[in-house]
Amino acid sequence: METVEMNSVSLKRPRSEDDVANADEIKRQKILEKSQAGNDSGQSIETVTEQPEDTKNEIIPNEESEEQEEEELEGSDEDGDPESFADMMKHGLTESDVGITKFVSSHKGFSGILKERYSDFVVHEIGKDGRVSHLDDFSVPVDDEVNFEDPSEETFTVLSDEDKQRLEELQLFKNKETSVAIEVIEDTKEKRTVIHQAVKSLFPGLETKTEDRDGKKYIIAYHAAGKKALANPRKHSWPKSRGSYCHFVLYKENKDTMDAINVLSKFLRVKPNIFSYMGTKDKRAITVQEIAVLRITAQRLAHLNKCLMNFKLGNFSYKNHPLKLGELQGNHFTVVLRNITGTDDQIEQAMHSLREIGFINYYGMQRFGTTAVPTYQIGRAILQNNWNEVMDLILKPRPGAEKGYLVKCREEWAKTKDPAAALKKLPVKRCVEGQLLRGLLKFGMKNIISAFGIIPRNNRLMYIHSYQSYVWNNMVSKRIEEYGLRAVPGDLILKGATAVHIEEGDVDNYTIHDVVMPLPGFDVIYPKHKIGEAYKEMLVADNLDINNMRHKIRDYSLSGAYRKIIIRPQNVNWEVVAYDDPKIPLFTTDLDKLEGKPLPVLPTDGKFRALKMEFSLPPSTYATMAIREVLKMDTSIKNQTQLNTTWLR
Repeated sequence: METVEMNSVSLKRPRSEDDVANADEIKRQKILEKSQAGNDSGQSIETVTEQPEDTKNEIIPNEESEEQEEEELEGSDEDGDPESFADMMKHGLTESDVGITKFVSSHKGFSGILKERYSDFVVHEIGKDGRVSHLDDFSVPVDDEVNFEDPSEETFTVLSDEDKQRLEELQLFKNKETSVAIEVIEDTKEKRTVIHQAVKSLFPGLETKTEDRDGKKYIIAYHAAGKKALANPRKHSWPKSRGSYCHFVLYKENKDTMDAINVLSKFLRVKPNIFSYMGTKDKRAITVQEIAVLRITAQRLAHLNKCLMNFKLGNFSYKNHPLKLGELQGNHFTVVLRNITGTDDQIEQAMHSLREIGFINYYGMQRFGTTAVPTYQIGRAILQNNWNEVMDLILKPRPGAEKGYLVKCREEWAKTKDPAAALKKLPVKRCVEGQLLRGLLKFGMKNIISAFGIIPRNNRLMYIHSYQSYVWNNMVSKRIEEYGLRAVPGDLILKGATAVHIEEGDVDNYTIHDVVMPLPGFDVIYPKHKIGEAYKEMLVADNLDINNMRHKIRDYSLSGAYRKIIIRPQNVNWEVVAYDDPKIPLFTTDLDKLEGKPLPVLPTDGKFRALKMEFSLPPSTYATMAIREVLKMDTSIKNQTQLNTTWLR
């Protein structure tokens, strides 16, 4: 099958998390922000990806001081290399670097602006029952048990900021006090009840009592059951008829799921691990998903709508179960591609092909990182048990877009190989580099394995999953080049959860949409045609044995999995609309509908045209790859910036 030539495309300058915040870039960004007030110049195309099912639901607790440091440091370093962003990104990856080389459709591609505003990319989660999550109700459910009273609105305002600070320090064992006394100014039973209720509601793990001191009434707050009470909200005062988990729909803008839960836990003063969800959602989008939280009332959650920016919580219900990663059926996307150049005929061909044939189920560029050291290289070194190379790849200087303090940290490491000295150059310690350096300080340079183990498990497994994805992308491109879009003898299909080979006599019973290919591991089989040998050759070239994918460290043993090579999206719809103002929204969100905001009236013959697409995808598939198939374009940041250097100036 021929590789279709990719068209250039006009895109926004992506803001990689690894950007160097040099002075020239800051000036450019300010100019752009002024000229596009109200726009989000976030990464040009984003997707939703689900965490691998074998990884833990890990959330880094909030560390306020480091969080503030990070905010202050964002864009503050002016000592970076003055080369342009496009020059810096020339060191990044392109799609062909990670095996993404083929298209399945024959239409001619066209250009457009992807993600001009983050609100041009909206994701609604599809639950395991097939229902699409929507935020359409702010009401709080009423309990059947009349004896139980949820906190009144006064509960949230009766304590002063100073009281809350002292109580939080007590709750988190941050001081030597064993109790906190709050004077009751208006000494009435009603007022005392509200204060008791406020402390117990807002600070899980604390109990209260009333005491007389020098003729004055005080509410005394103290620990009920040690540190365990903080992670396990109190059981009393929770009605038996009410489910232990409050499920709600979280609507968020320009914030990823982990960050959102950390913010919610901080405002609720609880541990993040009492929250659960079915899938993580990316930052640069509007996303709607279901969340569950243990023994927090809907009323407390609803109160957060008055406190938080870029979040809304609603559709509350009480259930007896949490949510689990991987339980969702998929995600429904609404995507606007602005300023498209394709003819009506080209657009129709592209969208019909997406609906009828689908797209190659490649792992998207987000899987492989944005700098000159791809994540799959680190994953390969882990699998090779080459720990010196793992350390070197993570810490060594690298060309390309990075924050200035990371550049200085890497330079110090290259010069001294001293983890303490390198760590001093790193004001933000929660990044992977900081965690590894802390590990090296703790365990020493001769115990890199333990030092690496300090990095959260999800992050460590990300590297080896990236290597699996790299192999899979390359093998799928070879498979399509060799055999095209038809099932052939020796291909693999799934019968239930078991993979079997297609035999010669059965080949007419299957189509390309049935074919799966393995991610390398010790518990998978490989195709019986040329591609099976290609897997072995690729791993041999990487000094790995395809027949021995078990690692001496259990976490890094790869069992493997199967993945469909072609995905056909469901519920595909599209519409071409005209518009004049690039800042106006082209559809209404759930929040717009709740707030009664009408859709702007669009001209019939505007200066620009946009393609509004809707489609549903199963978990662990990349919307970017569906959009790539429509536009026939390379989705890498490197290619986008090279195609748009004029725009940057």
